[in-house]
Amino acid sequence: MFLKAVYAALIYCCVTLAPSVAMDKVYTISSPKITMTLDYGNMASITSLVVNGQKVISSAYGIYTSVRINGVVYSSLRLKTVPALIKTGNTIKLTGITYGDKNLSIKENWIFTIAGKEIKWNLERTCSKPVVVEESALPVFNFDSINTWEGAYQGYGGLAWFYLFNEKLCTYGVHTRSSDFWNSKTGNGLNITVNAAGKNVAMKYSRTNDDKLAYTVSVSGKELAPKMDSGTNRRRFIRGRTDVWAPFTMPAGISSQTITLSYFDFNEKYGRGTIKGLDGKKVNAVLNTIARIGVIDSLHFGGNSWHTPYGPICLHEQYIAQLGLGINDPKYLAGYQSCLDFYCSHAIKPGGRVYPRWAYTNEDAMPGKFNQYGFYEAQWGILMDSNPDLVTNIAELYDMTGDKAWVKSHQLDCEKALDWILKRDGNHNGLVEMTNDNSAEKKSSDWIDIIWASYENAFVNAKLYHALVKWAAIEHQLNNRPKAKYYADFAAKLKESFNKPTSEGGFWDEEKGCYIHWRDKDETIHGTNMVTPVNFMAIAYGICDDGVRKKIILNSIETQMEKEKLFFWPLAMTSYAPGEGKEWQFPFPSYENGDLFLSWGSVGVAAYAAYNPALALKYVKNVLDQYGKDGLAFQRYGRLKQDGLGDDILSGNSLSIVGLYQAIYGINPLYNRFYLDPHITSELAGTVLKYNFRGKKLDISLGNNNYSVADKMFKVTAPSNFGFYTTKNRLSYFNGNSPDVSLQAASVQHLAITIGNWAADKIEWQQSATRPVSYVVHQLKPNSSYSLMIDGKLVKKIKSDPTGNLILTNIPGGSNRRIAIQI
Repeated sequence: MFLKAVYAALIYCCVTLAPSVAMDKVYTISSPKITMTLDYGNMASITSLVVNGQKVISSAYGIYTSVRINGVVYSSLRLKTVPALIKTGNTIKLTGITYGDKNLSIKENWIFTIAGKEIKWNLERTCSKPVVVEESALPVFNFDSINTWEGAYQGYGGLAWFYLFNEKLCTYGVHTRSSDFWNSKTGNGLNITVNAAGKNVAMKYSRTNDDKLAYTVSVSGKELAPKMDSGTNRRRFIRGRTDVWAPFTMPAGISSQTITLSYFDFNEKYGRGTIKGLDGKKVNAVLNTIARIGVIDSLHFGGNSWHTPYGPICLHEQYIAQLGLGINDPKYLAGYQSCLDFYCSHAIKPGGRVYPRWAYTNEDAMPGKFNQYGFYEAQWGILMDSNPDLVTNIAELYDMTGDKAWVKSHQLDCEKALDWILKRDGNHNGLVEMTNDNSAEKKSSDWIDIIWASYENAFVNAKLYHALVKWAAIEHQLNNRPKAKYYADFAAKLKESFNKPTSEGGFWDEEKGCYIHWRDKDETIHGTNMVTPVNFMAIAYGICDDGVRKKIILNSIETQMEKEKLFFWPLAMTSYAPGEGKEWQFPFPSYENGDLFLSWGSVGVAAYAAYNPALALKYVKNVLDQYGKDGLAFQRYGRLKQDGLGDDILSGNSLSIVGLYQAIYGINPLYNRFYLDPHITSELAGTVLKYNFRGKKLDISLGNNNYSVADKMFKVTAPSNFGFYTTKNRLSYFNGNSPDVSLQAASVQHLAITIGNWAADKIEWQQSATRPVSYVVHQLKPNSSYSLMIDGKLVKKIKSDPTGNLILTNIPGGSNRRIAIQI
């Protein structure tokens, strides 16, 4: 209350008591989309900010600078002298901004430069002596309402979502240099980027007592540390207060930083194209908000939101990189790279064990089983899936970025994590064992953390298989053939054992028609209740390639879903047996024993998409409908009432929509190509998506057995799955799911090709180009004679080279020119 009173007094003095002549000193600064009003009477403040015609700030204390020392605020709202303004060309300089007291003098110069569509604001601050400050605002923006913007995307891909600022004085602090404020209703966006060479930048967002949004930029020599909680100091989100950062020392002397303000069109920058058959606004909203809320800060990405009371991150979640596929923001991918660098440095123990969790506090940790960086073993048991999941996330992020140098930098980390868990195959049957031998120990070993899965755990082994397959391929790319073979062979053995009947040591329960959850060391079988993540992963990850088994599993689940009219798949279709989980998991359904966790949506959609796309789409629609009802702002949904439960909002609630993108639309960025593998229904035909891929914006058109991918220079259309990649003046086409290029085209102008037949004895495509095009056809029979046909006429006979390549030069331009190669 004292600080609030001081703040109110400052505003009163500056606005009410200032001489009228001082109040008349205003200057308007404008770029094409941004206009600000600078008041430089006996205060220095931006009292109005208009973005694309929308006034977002309109108060005497709109934007200003300040420091707080020992509870006293000194700011540019109350100056010792009247500043002077000088205009030279596109530059406006405000000098003589002086505030402080008899013991401390702070002098500032504000220099504004109109640079095209941007306004650059350079703040020079001189401090008379070093001083410990509780807060330094350089500056603070006071937007008119907490609802002025829906949120602010961070420079690392996270989101300050103001929907979650559901009470006064909610405050969220992060380490970033850039913030994209946006409003989907107005379409307006404001980017604020800070350039402070050699300095650390932190930002915080607060809902004020009068329901405004206060956005504060702080610059410091060392990275600002969170103030809460004593002893851990990791909490980024606080309630009932605004002091999210711990005090720090502001040095004497001159410091300088530049803030750049620029406008962006929200729909142009973050829109997703034309979506048919679904509510495109909801698709966009889920992927632009829910999917991002597990990003707590620049080095802390997970599935649990920063809004969660103890702020956990689960490193034993294999879908954090996968979220990036749906989010489709290059900043998220770059940010997650930095995060995984941090995890590999601080979350892997010397022997290779990967800590499964991080949190604001240590309340969820095993006693003494945590490190100084906040990573820990969970109180529920040794959760083994963190080891394969770290590898999967690194592998899948590499697919999205194609950054081979980066993935190579983590080669030893991934080998270390995999080798640690592979050593746990004590009986050499290809299935790794958990650290707990039986469910009577009442310890968990996986993501379903209060179900007592032990010994040979199908959930963990399915995740391990997924990681091994992906990492074996990367080892091959990195030319480590022995490791590639080792991991591939282990995966094959794991798959073989996984698919054996339970009577033969495997996980398939012939009687129940499902894969079980786990087997105790004494051969007791547990989790025969159709645990959906286990069975969905078995299908989606390619462990189960038996069509009959797939049909049994998927039909059985859908029959029960229809019977109960559930909008989403529960963790288990029927109850675990007594003793297989914590006591309060019974009676069924309760929490992990039968409630609905949306975080398994992507594997569920993937499992159904190839089998019956209409069923996969059904649950995508259901999740979008639920979003329309409650915003998916819950941890889970109760089975009996299908009502939202839990104070922990999971980014995994978006994964069905990520599954829509990956398994139904078929969008799969891979390390050397963009791979399109659609499984759409007729109602989705006509969808045209905009997708960011390696610095380019792709247009992806989905029709009935007619799919295309295009950038500004090239376009490929095909009747089935294919890969697409372009560089300057060069197009690469990959037939089907082949990782090797099938056709390359060189063209200096726009080129569109439509694939027809692509078989060993005949290859056909149509070409539309205004100038001649040269091609190389790959993967043909070496040293073989082929006929080149253009528009049905034989042009010449041509021979492939010893590597199976066929070179075609200067194929004449023209519209829909038919080209064929046949043996």
